[in-house]
Amino acid sequence: MDPAAEHRQQLRSLRDFLLVYNRMTELCFRHCVCGLNYRLLTGPEESCLDSCAARLVRANHRLMSAYVGLMPALLQRRAAEHGVPAAEHGAPTPERPSPEAPGAGT
Repeated sequence: MDPAAEHRQQLRSLRDFLLVYNRMTELCFRHCVCGLNYRLLTGPEESCLDSCAARLVRANHRLMSAYVGLMPALLQRRAAEHGVPAAEHGAPTPERPSPEAPGAGT
């Protein structure tokens, strides 16, 4: 991958992360903070924010794990539907392991 494309991909990843973080922050704040009467959060508000953020992070991890597990099969199915061998479509195959795979290229 050329440096410009890699840089764009990194920026997209950062943007996606920040969007998820901002949505999570807003959702938990609206759910947990009842008023802005004090300079600091109250004990129950802080506890609610901690548990809300933890639940959302766990849910995000489960979704990402499912996505990563399903993506290779989805790419292969799309490639087969279009009559393109999976290797030409960029999907790893048994004959062509992914470059990130341990021992790839050895």
